[in-house]
Amino acid sequence: MSRFLVLDSSPLGLLTHPQRNTEVVAITDWLAKCLISGNRVIVPAIIHYELRRELLRANKTIGVARLDAFSEQTPGRYLPLSDEALRLAAELWAMARQQGQPTADVKDLDVDVILAAQALSFGPASVDVIVVTTNPKHLSQFITAKNWNEIIP
Repeated sequence: MSRFLVLDSSPLGLLTHPQRNTEVVAITDWLAKCLISGNRVIVPAIIHYELRRELLRANKTIGVARLDAFSEQTPGRYLPLSDEALRLAAELWAMARQQGQPTADVKDLDVDVILAAQALSFGPASVDVIVVTTNPKHLSQFITAKNWNEIIP
């Protein structure tokens, strides 16, 4: 079964990390198996931004280069942020607050809501989309979100 695996910042950071520790090797092996199984990997613009800004702040130029290379490696992997996604994010943000389940402080940009909106609005049926994360709690109220090591390739 082909799925769309939408990466959150922690898994993306591990996949593009220049040092090969055990966790980096494990997620890289997992990703290779997912790709062999026909899954597509998606790097949402909001997550690219979130990871890139921190790499730039820390002067990690190799990390920036690896992030860009990974995002551009396959046509269609990088998912630009659309007006449709931003409009949906505003609706999700308001709904979560109305239900008493905010995902971030009222003054925060709330990347989780924008990530969920990007994952929900880029085309495929939501049943074919999984947000790959290390913290599915906030995202799960909007879309299927799982720890990367819980997703069977």
